Amino acid sequence: MTSQLHSVVLVDAVRTPFGKAGSMYSGTRADDLMVRAMRGLLERNPQLSPELIDDVAIAAATQTGDQGMNIGRSASLLAGLPKTVPGYSIDRWCAGALTATTTIAGAIAMGAIDIAIAGGVEHMGNHPMGELMDPNPRYLAEKLVEQDALAMGATAERLHDRFPHLTKERADTYAFHSQMKTAKAYADGKIQRDLIPTAARHPETGWGIATVDESPRPTTTIEGLAGLKTPFRPAGRVTAGNSSGLNDGATAALLANEAKAKELGLSIKARLVTFAFAGVEPEVMGYGPVPATIKALNKAGLKIEDIGAFEVNEAFAVQVLAFLDHFGIADDDPRVNPYGGAIAVGHPLASSGVRLMLNLARTFEEKTDVRYGITTMCIGLGMGGTVIWENPHYTGGAK
Repeated sequence: MTSQLHSVVLVDAVRTPFGKAGSMYSGTRADDLMVRAMRGLLERNPQLSPELIDDVAIAAATQTGDQGMNIGRSASLLAGLPKTVPGYSIDRWCAGALTATTTIAGAIAMGAIDIAIAGGVEHMGNHPMGELMDPNPRYLAEKLVEQDALAMGATAERLHDRFPHLTKERADTYAFHSQMKTAKAYADGKIQRDLIPTAARHPETGWGIATVDESPRPTTTIEGLAGLKTPFRPAGRVTAGNSSGLNDGATAALLANEAKAKELGLSIKARLVTFAFAGVEPEVMGYGPVPATIKALNKAGLKIEDIGAFEVNEAFAVQVLAFLDHFGIADDDPRVNPYGGAIAVGHPLASSGVRLMLNLARTFEEKTDVRYGITTMCIGLGMGGTVIWENPHYTGGAK
């Protein structure tokens, strides 16, 4: 028996292009999206024999229909992995793929496995958010939560209430810059590098190949954002323009024991330092990344000043602003989401955690003076999750 911990690394990560819910993937199954991401990941790493994969963890927030039947195992079989490779499903709502990653990382760190796939899929066209959920009546009858806690847009309005200085104008400005950063990243060919071309069947137009995200709006203007309706509250502040959309897509990441990765000649894109999840009041679930990040920093013995790159999931602009505001980071800090975020490319719930990881890995390649980065996201019903990563390309610098 040994208590030695093993270093966990991100070898690679990919995703399908994200579609608008029920649009370009309206005739495509969720499990087929997941299979394509997994196959694309393995195609990019031909030196890895599939027989060496020890486990597969795949997340979905709605685990029914084509996202059910233990999608971790099911997608593995459909992807052509050896039948000896086991798999399981994960559900932590929006942080599903992030949790698949941390769960796999724990097994690698303790030496139970060496190489595994973590990922997530959400087909919000086939499975609208909250489909088949049956909240216990005690939630409201015993006032365990307010009604708003069960509606994500309402929780974002509550966050505006709690921090009135985080105005709609600031949220719209942040959303505008997310769109512009995404447009520039596309123009520079930075996002396409990690997109796996995916067959898409539309009932009216037939088969095609998806190669880019469907949601970005590069023609977005501040004036246009200001005029959008506020569906969650009359005269509110949360709009479709300063929120992530409803989307379909899948992501997959290859994680490994660092020593094993080096033995096999696999790339190392990031080294996992530590992670943390935390709970907050469900009514302001968007605040979850704050305590999760504080917790993770304490575990790592780091300060926020040590972090040189941030990938914050943009469920709502106000949620990102609350995070930045707490840590004294400017709304337009260039360290934050340099390729844009979910407001532009979309947020297929359980898949998004790996999208944050692959973006951070690309930042690490470009910024060799950055030593530490984080991926963080809010989670429905009042939670947040944060993973701290170390840059394997670090050559020295301030952070």
